[in-house]
Amino acid sequence: MEKMKVRELMRPIDEFPRISSRATFMEAVESLDSADLAFRAGKAPERIVLVSDERGRIIGKLSPIDVVKALEPNFSYINDLKIGFHKHLVQASLDSMKELYRVWHNPLLDLWQKATSIRIRDFINRPQPDQMVHADDTMDTAFHRFVEGRHGSLFVRDGGEIVGLIRFSDVYRKIKEAMRLAPVGEATAETV
Repeated sequence: MEKMKVRELMRPIDEFPRISSRATFMEAVESLDSADLAFRAGKAPERIVLVSDERGRIIGKLSPIDVVKALEPNFSYINDLKIGFHKHLVQASLDSMKELYRVWHNPLLDLWQKATSIRIRDFINRPQPDQMVHADDTMDTAFHRFVEGRHGSLFVRDGGEIVGLIRFSDVYRKIKEAMRLAPVGEATAETV
């Protein structure tokens, strides 16, 4: 597997449902529901919904956590602060900042009313460098990104465009196959 390229295990973007970044908040919710139903019915390999820009290029993926974060407009500000702080920031400090910015203090109905005017482009997270690999990278690069970032999938780029996703579940399946085909020999006194 050391010589295997990412492109050999990636799934092309055509395998995933898409939604426009101009779609409404409610369209995002409906799209996620449809993806979930297709996954549960065995018609889709994953619940992933890709987000495309005006030109049809993939700019991210939509998840339920994105929808929930969109309900609280100050949440993204807190997350931005968290990224800039030192790793050892005490949780108490973060909690007091959340209190200061009143994250989740409005009743859910009020938040829902505000969310009806939101578009996906207003709350979607763009892929970060640690969430991407190049199609011609070897699998060790993907392994490193999966382990370090604890990602369920990584975006695959080729020529500057996102062309697919590599899912951890596919990588793990391939690792199991490789281990079963090449069992480790029994250790002897001479080899230890």
